[in-house]
Amino acid sequence: MTPPDVEAFYVRLDDHRYVPTEHTRGPWNASAQHAGPPAALLGRALEKRPGARTDMRLARVTYEILRPVPIAPLETTVTVLRAGRGTEVVEAALAPEGGRPVMLARGLRIRTTEEPGPAVAEGPHLPAPSETSASPFFGVPWEVGYHTAMEARFAEGSWLERGPGACWLRMRIPLVAGDAPRALDRVLVAADSGNGISNVLDFERHVFVNPDLTVHLQRHPLGEWVAVAARSGVDEAGIGLADARLHDEKGPIGRSAQSLFVAPR
Repeated sequence: MTPPDVEAFYVRLDDHRYVPTEHTRGPWNASAQHAGPPAALLGRALEKRPGARTDMRLARVTYEILRPVPIAPLETTVTVLRAGRGTEVVEAALAPEGGRPVMLARGLRIRTTEEPGPAVAEGPHLPAPSETSASPFFGVPWEVGYHTAMEARFAEGSWLERGPGACWLRMRIPLVAGDAPRALDRVLVAADSGNGISNVLDFERHVFVNPDLTVHLQRHPLGEWVAVAARSGVDEAGIGLADARLHDEKGPIGRSAQSLFVAPR
């Protein structure tokens, strides 16, 4: 049972257990979550675990989406795989209470420097969100879900056009009830949308789902908006890749990539 009328993606039961709300619902399955909210939840687990070093920041995280993430109570577990002076590797798992993991996240955290070094940003800038207009989502058979919890403004393309696209995304609600959204929340809740933004196939005739997601971050975003500028390619064997540049209003912040399983419906 999901909490009624809660304006957040999750309700916290304790430091490791969460109840998803209907705002996590993805566009394809009424009982499964969009991968963005659980990706952000695991990102928090990697960064905010007990004893986590405050002089390190998440530079890369790879998610394995083992099976659909249910809209049901979930728990997180965290394991430190390697702890070094300058880097560490941490793994987090998300599972229904008492069940097998449905999603894994392996993060690389890198020590930040005390003295600022030269900042170099690569890649073109995008039109600001204020220079774009709100974009309607493609048809979804339920009124509430991820598609209504996120505000979308396209700088290039649209949900209904095929081919490369660039979309500004902003959370309308917090990740966890009672907590203000964090910079990492904003990136990770948006990054899994790359294959939808840059879709190259007919939604009604093909399935193109991503069993993984990798996000690289050179810096955390500033402000409420995160842009995903994505393009997808598909091989005739039914394997594809959605590759995206991630931006905030100041400029590029990193990249994301999703492997795609493609098949006729």
